[in-house]
Amino acid sequence: MKNRLACAALIAAVFSIPSASAENWEVTRLVPGSAFHGVHGLGIDKAGHLFAGSVAGAMLYEVDIASGTAKVAIPSPIGMADDIAFAPDGTMAWTGFLTGDLYSRRADGPIKKLASGLPGINSLAFRKDGRLYATTVFLGDTLYEIDVEGVKPPRQIMEKMGGLNGFEFGPDDKLYGPLWFKGQVARVDVDKAELTVVADGFKVPAAVNFDSKGNLFVVDTALGQLVRVDPKSGAKTMVAQLKPSLDNLAIDDKDQIYVSNMADNGIQQVDPATGQARQIIIGRLALPGGISVTSENGRDTIHVADVFAYRTVDGATGEVSEKARMHAAGVTLEYPMSATAKGNDVVLSSWFTGTVQVIDGKTSTTRDMLHGFKAPHDAIVLADGSILVAELGTKSLVRVSGEHGKDRTTLIGGLEGPVGLVGGKADEVYVTEAFAGAVSRIDSNGEKTVLARELKMPEGIARGSDGKLIVAEVGAKRLIEIAPDTGKVTEIAANLPIGLTGAPGGLPTHIPTGVAIGATGVIYFSSDVENAIYKVVKK
Repeated sequence: MKNRLACAALIAAVFSIPSASAENWEVTRLVPGSAFHGVHGLGIDKAGHLFAGSVAGAMLYEVDIASGTAKVAIPSPIGMADDIAFAPDGTMAWTGFLTGDLYSRRADGPIKKLASGLPGINSLAFRKDGRLYATTVFLGDTLYEIDVEGVKPPRQIMEKMGGLNGFEFGPDDKLYGPLWFKGQVARVDVDKAELTVVADGFKVPAAVNFDSKGNLFVVDTALGQLVRVDPKSGAKTMVAQLKPSLDNLAIDDKDQIYVSNMADNGIQQVDPATGQARQIIIGRLALPGGISVTSENGRDTIHVADVFAYRTVDGATGEVSEKARMHAAGVTLEYPMSATAKGNDVVLSSWFTGTVQVIDGKTSTTRDMLHGFKAPHDAIVLADGSILVAELGTKSLVRVSGEHGKDRTTLIGGLEGPVGLVGGKADEVYVTEAFAGAVSRIDSNGEKTVLARELKMPEGIARGSDGKLIVAEVGAKRLIEIAPDTGKVTEIAANLPIGLTGAPGGLPTHIPTGVAIGATGVIYFSSDVENAIYKVVKK
């Protein structure tokens, strides 16, 4: 606990900024930020430096193990790294999962693109002779040899292995790796393109690595376990029980193991002899996107779509409570990026998986999971119980009803980047059109009225008890108030830490900035730049 509190205090200091306030408003940080924007691949160079990669943040970091801090080693967008590997000569290579690019850099030399056009490029490893191998996972299922000079195109070796994820070459020069979708660890002879199962019975194995003695270690993301496997017999021994949502591991020259956890936004050091884990770095939130507020007895609860978890925050104290985390066994959750709450319904949506999930706000159990949407960026429950979805992929608002959302009708199309949604006083709704720079009212008959124009990337939207709209104008890094009857725009707060620059192309490879209003008029917004939650109060 001491390490956790010390880390939180350090993070708060590192990301501290002066309070931004307009004439009548005061902005303060409610939940402190954290270093990463989701942490995935890990790698250790010959000098013992630990590196960590982030996909959503599109950055590659160097982590100071002693102090528990991190600095950007390779910035966005080239720094996107789902996995990191070091060649015998010290060259570092990493994979840009969403961009489909694979890069390398030797020492502090120039960055070289080795491959492109491989969406889902995920894991990679060097052989002792310096040859490089990589796989696509989730958006593909193929093993390649990569030309380390970046001249020849990738050479396909195998495909449809079952999700060959974080892998490593063993002492026998064979490739060992987890089969994510099969619960197995496999050995691959890359020269013969032959795959053999080494160990079975995992829930969701995510990555493997060898120590100096030839022991093979595996992380099971669903069970949160670090397991030692005998590569000859397949016998398994649990080394440490950690939390679910594990992603990758790396082992230093002293055989200390470093494990990344997506939902914790953190890295732990594990002693394999004792199983004791030391938290090196952690965040209270992983990557907060859309938020919503429910209020009871004058107390606000903020519901946070935290990408790798669904969490709530106490509006008075900033205390964070976890309701569900990604990849945990028995948990239904699919990378939530937006959240709305009404009564006892909490609706999470994810453009990445095309899902809308309805959760019971009291028990945190899933009431319904709706699939098949095209980049849903927000969703709200209407008065009649149907759900209205802002579907960016079709530029539409889609009304969903019936069993498991089987009945779907388009309320309106032709919207330019529908991102944020909020219900009105009657049956009208308000939507932010990020690409058009507009905020519009949509009536129940689908008629559209533009309320505000010439805004810079409006995203999150909330409606106060007085009917006025609060909008996160992300491109201008400010919060604004819009009067629906006149369209008058008033700035509430400026110079805000919102608008993370991640993967190229903007939306939908983007986490929306969320805005919500409590019963007493307190405004909350999420900071994707800091992974923090802020509150805005009238003076």
